Amino acid sequence: MANRIIISGGGTGGHTFPAIAIADAIKEKEPETEILFVGAKGKMEMEKVPKAGYPIKGLWISGFHRKLTLRNLMFPLKLLTSMLKAWSIIRDFRPDAAVGVGGFASGPVLDVASRMGIPALIQEQNSYAGATNRILSGKVNRICVAYDHMERYFPADKLVLTGNPVRKDMLREQPSREEGAAHFGFNPNQPILFIFGGSLGAKSINEAMAANSAILADKPEIQVLWQMGSLYVEDFGDCATAQLENVRAEAFIDRMDMAYAMADLVICRAGALTISELAQLGQPAMLIPSPNVAEDHQTKNAMALVEKNAGVLLPDPEAKERIITRAMSLLAQPETLEQLGKNIRTMARPDAAARIAAEVLQLIEKKGGR
Repeated sequence: MANRIIISGGGTGGHTFPAIAIADAIKEKEPETEILFVGAKGKMEMEKVPKAGYPIKGLWISGFHRKLTLRNLMFPLKLLTSMLKAWSIIRDFRPDAAVGVGGFASGPVLDVASRMGIPALIQEQNSYAGATNRILSGKVNRICVAYDHMERYFPADKLVLTGNPVRKDMLREQPSREEGAAHFGFNPNQPILFIFGGSLGAKSINEAMAANSAILADKPEIQVLWQMGSLYVEDFGDCATAQLENVRAEAFIDRMDMAYAMADLVICRAGALTISELAQLGQPAMLIPSPNVAEDHQTKNAMALVEKNAGVLLPDPEAKERIITRAMSLLAQPETLEQLGKNIRTMARPDAAARIAAEVLQLIEKKGGR
């Protein structure tokens, strides 16, 4: 009988896309495996997972806000409801293993699975462990991580250094610089910046771009692809920077492979998925960590690169003043960009999804499988 596996978590692309990559890797190893996702209602996984070809069930769950808010009053009820729903899903699906990738839904599902004696594995994408995974670490059988020194947060005997899974299109043969430039209408013989704040955009990065129109206007040879995010098109789509001839402003980039391929320098947040993609492609980057994440974990992600001379850190409060001048300084140092690219590539782990899939299947085998 085919194995059954639950994969739970999501909330952001940094959780959702690795989860899908793990599922794909499991199916490649054992095509008959039945996989069920469990996510949080209203979050992106409820759309992205079915598009990837997998069924998903949603829990009524959200995070506990660190600031005093009325929404926290609902948290105990949501948690209890989600625990009961998770129990019902696991009872009906009868999984052989449970995988948690972080995010709101991961907690209840992995907690219930562990209590029911089901082999469980969690994957931590960041260099600073998330609260949900820290809580679960004592209950699960295996913890897959992407950075060294994670014994600071987890039991050392459960750790496996696997790296972070990246999307399939990042593992295929990549377009050339010329192909990428042609796709976006740029000249491959002139400098190109690719600036984005994640799939939804980043307000402070957009504000920084809007504040630097004069500098970019004076440097028409510097070409910029700027993904502002669909949430911010109304606020920034008509700003002076977006109207410059050397700037192409887009709400969303669906050909990230083309954008990466043409860029001399990427300017972006320091999310785990983004860093894994940069490493896979050997892409030099200036990282602007988001200040709106738990325990400032993006700064810690960025510092893990800075310590290996594999990335440049620009603090978010300095972005408005320095985002373009710092980028111009780096563009004027091709040797530095080349070294950054070489160093970050050493951190790539293209087999991460396959290694995590192997760990999951090994847990099932140890338990006895079906």
